[in-house]
Order: sequence, then structure tokens, then C-alpha cells
Amino acid sequence: MKKRRILVTGGAGFLGSHLCEKLLDRGNEVYCLDNFFTGHKENILHLLDNPWFEMIRHDITMPFYIEADEIYNLACPASPIYYQYNGIKTIKTSVMGSVNMLGLAKRIKAKILQASTSEVYGDPEEHPQTESYWGNVNPIGERACYDEGKRCAEALFYNYHKQNNVRIKILRIFNTYGPRMDYNDGRVISNFIVQAIKNEDITIFGDGKQSRSFCYVDDMIEGITRFMDTPDNITGPVNIGNIVEYSILEIAEKILSLTGSSSKIIFEPLREDDPMQRKPDITKAENIINWKPSVDLDDGLKETIKYFRKII
Repeated sequence: MKKRRILVTGGAGFLGSHLCEKLLDRGNEVYCLDNFFTGHKENILHLLDNPWFEMIRHDITMPFYIEADEIYNLACPASPIYYQYNGIKTIKTSVMGSVNMLGLAKRIKAKILQASTSEVYGDPEEHPQTESYWGNVNPIGERACYDEGKRCAEALFYNYHKQNNVRIKILRIFNTYGPRMDYNDGRVISNFIVQAIKNEDITIFGDGKQSRSFCYVDDMIEGITRFMDTPDNITGPVNIGNIVEYSILEIAEKILSLTGSSSKIIFEPLREDDPMQRKPDITKAENIINWKPSVDLDDGLKETIKYFRKII
């Protein structure tokens, strides 16, 4: 079987590094593109000796040229701390980055997948969220640089497909966790685990009754690659995420129990535009790619805790 040449933007990030690993394991040639704003070389050090893996430092807001069969566009800060640090840069990455990658895909006739997000639904008034739901997004709020940037990227993908016949896939990724999450990314699970291991107060914003569903990284990568392999007439968007819902307080208590921590739970004011509920409807994923998550939250948390114990 001929090796596919695959470009992964954001390939040194949390999801990107796991994706590069999976694609190499499948016998492909992988080009990892990253500007290391949120990605880390440590995430891909173990891949550098593989002759079919190449690391390229580049920012996708600038044009890039390469020959490839497929492009996975994962480049963009995905945690509030990072994407709010430079909102203009976040929007540019989603919008100008998509224009550059779609232009590349058009020129080289590559299939391209956009890693979109559940954030396109904003603070949803529909629960669980189906792909047909248009969302409830504040266009000028603190999170708008990410939410609206990703929404615009989806529109760009759709129009490049409609006008230029670019082969596209749009995937909406819901909360994901696992080894190689960034230590300081401010997400619920990484925050709680780091605080618990250090026996520091576990900080919950709001009353802890807001709910989330969390998908382990191995399940997420399997869903992403399966969707890329679907026929060209299937463009999405498709939700990928876990449907088992937990309150933020339940997650904190679970992590306290699994770490044996002496941390106390404290409550801070709720952050602006933080959604109260977030859970995908994954009927499409089940029907189109025969996918649903298989890793239990406790098992996934144990692996994630093990990883953070090593790096702290």
C-alpha cells in the first residue's frame, strides 16, 4: 500500500502529537507543522528518529507550500488562557490560517479536515447539541476570538468546497483530555489534577453545577482519523465527543479521590460566557463512522494523573 503524505498543522500540540503518532503507526509519511505557541517539542521528541516524520516550524497565518495527500488543520490555541492571551492572533490563526491551508489543498488537490469545536455552539439553548443547531454565541465576548474564528473557518471550508471543489471534512471536537495536556492550559481536568497533586485548593468557577462531557484522547483520535477516511461526499460537520455528562463538582471530587489529595474545593465567580451545559449528540458519528467512545472516565483520568505525576 502506498504511503500517504499527510500534513498535520498544530502537530506538536496535545491532540496533534497523538494524531501524528497514530498516522505514523498506520504507515504514513507525516509532516508536523507548528509554531510552538501552545505546542511543545517534548510532545514529539519520541517521533523525531522516525525517518517518515518531519518537524517544520511555521505559523499558518503565513502561506506554506508542500506536497501532501491529506491535511489535518489542528493549529489554533484551544484553551481560554491561551486563546484570550492574544485574541487577534487567535482569530488570524482560524481565519487566515484556514485560507492558507484551503488554498494549499486547492492547489495540490489534497483532502483537508478542519478541527472545529463545540465552542461554535456557544452557551447552548439546545441540549445535547446536534450539528444542525446554529448556536448561541456572544460575538464580542471574551471567548469570541475563538468561537467566532472557528465559525468563520467552517464557513470558509464550506465555500472552498462549494466554489472550488476542495475535498473537505469539518469535525466539531468536544472536551478532550489525556496525557500531554498542557500543564498550564487552564482547562478543567488539567487544572484539577495539577492542583490535587500539589495539594493546593481546587478552584471551581461558579457553583460547580455546570456540566461537561469528557472524551479520552485515544477515542478522539480514532474518531478524527475515521472521519477523514470517509467518502468525499461526506463533508460534515460531525460532532465527536463523549455523551456521559458530569457536573464540574463531580469531576473535582472524582479527581480528589483518584489522587488521594488533601486539597479543598473552593468556589470563585463564574467566568464570562462560560457555558452551563456542553454535551454532543453523536448520532451522526455513530451512523457515519461507526464510532462511539470506549474509555471510561475513571480509566482515562488514571492515565492522565499518571502523566501529570511524571511531569510535576
